[in-house]
Amino acid sequence: MTAERHARRAKIQREAEGYLELGMAKHALAALDRLEEDSYDGRAFYLRGESLRALEHYAEAIAPLQRAAHALPDDLHVCVALGWCHKRTGRLDLAIDALQQALIVRPQEALLRYNLACYLSLAGKKRGALRNLSKALAIDPDYRSLIESEPDFDPLRDDPDFQAVCDGVQID
Repeated sequence: MTAERHARRAKIQREAEGYLELGMAKHALAALDRLEEDSYDGRAFYLRGESLRALEHYAEAIAPLQRAAHALPDDLHVCVALGWCHKRTGRLDLAIDALQQALIVRPQEALLRYNLACYLSLAGKKRGALRNLSKALAIDPDYRSLIESEPDFDPLRDDPDFQAVCDGVQID
């Protein structure tokens, strides 16, 4: 890629990021549409997927997010966005897989553990949900404040083991 095309791509990506920060996902997509398909990199694919996710076009967001995940396997935001979209398209199994893959690279990331616990709870996988929630809380106790209002934990809410984890009992 020529230096000129690289600079143009970077400028368009900054523009799209700015629009996303302002909650203007349609404008971000319009900016990205000015990129030639062959000049897309991992960041551009992420921005396209994130824009589609913001517009609640979850199924459409998956393909660019998958390409971004392939190009940027260490990017936490890409993995979380991909899991988010899979969950909202009824594919909890793929949402779980996306976060489990991310944990291979970033096992001490509380956000991944917390979200994985949510998805495992919804999937009826109590032991995995509790183990990941326990680890998330050990890494970052601030996540405890989110549990009460998190509907993904409703399947476990009355379970004594879940309540023990919420009270600080660690599970390995």
